[in-house]
Amino acid sequence: MKKVLIGVLALTAAACSNNEDIHINKQVPPHHTEDGFKNLHGPEKQSGFFDYWYMRWFGETEWADQSEQVDAIPFMQADLNKISNPNPEDRQVTWIGHSTFLLQYQGMAVLTDPIFSERASPVSFMGPQRLTELPVQLSDLPPIDAVIISHDHYDHLDADTIETLGNSTHYFVPLALKPWFLELGIAEENVTELDWWQGAATNDQLRVHATPSQHWSGRSLWDRFETLWASYVIDIGDWRVWFGGDTGYNAIQFKEIGHVFNDIDLALMPVGAYLPRWFMKMPHVDPEQATLIHQDIGAKQSITMHWGAFQLAAEGIPQTIDDIKHAREKAQLSENEFRIMPVGATEILTSDSVK
Repeated sequence: MKKVLIGVLALTAAACSNNEDIHINKQVPPHHTEDGFKNLHGPEKQSGFFDYWYMRWFGETEWADQSEQVDAIPFMQADLNKISNPNPEDRQVTWIGHSTFLLQYQGMAVLTDPIFSERASPVSFMGPQRLTELPVQLSDLPPIDAVIISHDHYDHLDADTIETLGNSTHYFVPLALKPWFLELGIAEENVTELDWWQGAATNDQLRVHATPSQHWSGRSLWDRFETLWASYVIDIGDWRVWFGGDTGYNAIQFKEIGHVFNDIDLALMPVGAYLPRWFMKMPHVDPEQATLIHQDIGAKQSITMHWGAFQLAAEGIPQTIDDIKHAREKAQLSENEFRIMPVGATEILTSDSVK
């Protein structure tokens, strides 16, 4: 594939929305530490591995069995003809499941946090298992121009999927994550690391900007917070998409994103894995907080994600759907503005409707 990176720009929250006034920040950003990175608002540390398992087996929270609720997940087999032959003038979105979306527009194809494995786990025989079948296989997708990675958790960064994609695409990843890709055999020129408020372009049609999120990182007990986590603003031509990755809520950073980046057409909005709140509040929004992010960033539409693929928390599937609907009503958002999209569906988005 041709060399794609043509530049990296550092932004601050004071930068104007059209990026004409871009200030270079030469100071060490406050979210950097000697050992890695930290959240700037709310708790700096997330409860640990042993806290999770104590909560899971000895806590008072009742855990729904999502494997018994699969029929409640809206699902359809992907339309391979739509995916293979998109109208280049249509803004086309396919939800493959969890945080994996295929974005297609003006001849470009972008994948977010692709995971095509059966488990979100370092091993194939245990760990969260996919609730539904995959609506489309990785081999059935068209050539991918760019892959966006939000952070290094197993349900967002899947080694088998990255190995299969290999050097056929370009990867945009948070700071300190590039070595992981190089160890997997990905060529250095095919990986771009971005800090919060940095942007990079592959060509005139695609620019990717890393923006803050509230989360954490780590693929073992010994590397927590060593690599950065991020959300992203993805510009494909004149289509602006915000990809939330995985995040908790604070009342500062998402308003900053909305100030810097006006005219966000679509937000891919995490809503799942939110109960119990005392444990999940720092790294995961609940549906009501997701509507706050929708409003903070000024998104015209949001599609909910990070639910219906892997059980990562206590809430059930029907509860998730009900909580999304109630949060939407409370925020006075329409079904079109804050969408529940079937896994596997391909939809064409316009500024005022979903076809």
